[in-house]
Amino acid sequence: MSGFFDALETREPALREAALMARLPAFLARAAAGSAHAARVLGRAEPGDIMSRPALAALPLTRKSDLIEAQAAAPPFAGLNGVPVGSLARIFVSPGPIHEPQGQGTDTFRFARALHATGLRAGDVMQNCFAYHFTPAGFMLEGGARALGCPVIPAGTGNTEAQARAMAHLRPRAYSGTPDFLKTILERADELGLDVSSLRLGHVSGGAYLPALRGFYADRGLTVLQSYATAECGVIAYESEAREGLILDEEVIVEIVRPGTGDLVAEGEVGEVVVTVFDEAYPLIRFATGDLSVFLPGTSPCGRTNVRIRGWMGRADQAAKMRGLFVRPEMVAEIARQCPGLGRMRLVISEEAGHDQMELRAEVPRGSVEEATLRDRLAAVLQSVTRLRGGVSLVPAGTLPNDGRIIDDTRPLPT
Repeated sequence: MSGFFDALETREPALREAALMARLPAFLARAAAGSAHAARVLGRAEPGDIMSRPALAALPLTRKSDLIEAQAAAPPFAGLNGVPVGSLARIFVSPGPIHEPQGQGTDTFRFARALHATGLRAGDVMQNCFAYHFTPAGFMLEGGARALGCPVIPAGTGNTEAQARAMAHLRPRAYSGTPDFLKTILERADELGLDVSSLRLGHVSGGAYLPALRGFYADRGLTVLQSYATAECGVIAYESEAREGLILDEEVIVEIVRPGTGDLVAEGEVGEVVVTVFDEAYPLIRFATGDLSVFLPGTSPCGRTNVRIRGWMGRADQAAKMRGLFVRPEMVAEIARQCPGLGRMRLVISEEAGHDQMELRAEVPRGSVEEATLRDRLAAVLQSVTRLRGGVSLVPAGTLPNDGRIIDDTRPLPT
């Protein structure tokens, strides 16, 4: 088991699924007892009846995009905390602002597993360049490293020269931070003639990890892997040295839903990442992150058997303002509900001669309906739902890209 954090990572997928579903009823019962929001999410549903993904999918979403308004109306957490405020370890303030509670414990954000997959082992020193100010990122990575038995340099963000000098003097084996900041530190160390050759590993998150940056680190002989995490959920998925997608954390249930709905997408379809986290202090149930991704088929060549996602593929909250009114993915989902039997839909917003234009594109199975009648029906529903007139274009099934985009705003950005 030296290559794995624990035996959970190599379980038979059916055993993992059964274990996750078996944990749900008791967790949901405790969440409803401690969290006013969780109690509202469950409504009249009995926690003991929720032991499957279809049963879980029948519960409403909690959208990240709604937290700002909800917490402003009912501070501090809009009832999302599962334990009293006085028993929390920390309270974070993320941009928005969104306020997140952290419960007691060493690795409440579960980063130890992800760092272990990167190669960290007990005794390795890690220079942590995530922020410690207000937001949880610095504490997330530090908690994971400490759980592994790794000393941490709490370097935080910025101060590139000081970062490089600390790295040369303290000789860390690992870096944690955003993908591009490590490159900035290494280049500054080169300029100053500093020896930072002790650094062999990096764990990055919070930004785009582009191929050119991967190549830069590979050329220096560094193993730099990434994770997908949020301030609310902690680690959702992490990369292994196989570098083939991100492996789901063992402590979360992840669904992919059609943006604007809570409906599960078909296998291989891009959609919004929805997470249920087994966290007693912050019991998030069907938390819609606003991020797009897709499940990958099969399992990782590294031997870990959990489901993989491709990683971050854009934002699901694609609202756009047109002629003074907002159009949202939820509206496209309502159009699909009123006009069943169609494939993907996409609302394309453009500008022609200084005027906003809108066209609904809908996939139609071959020979299923009379096109003129369907086009008129869709146009009428489009206007009814959005209160805006727009054109309709019918396209063959499989024509629209599988990228999770529901609203495509092609208008040029203002200058």
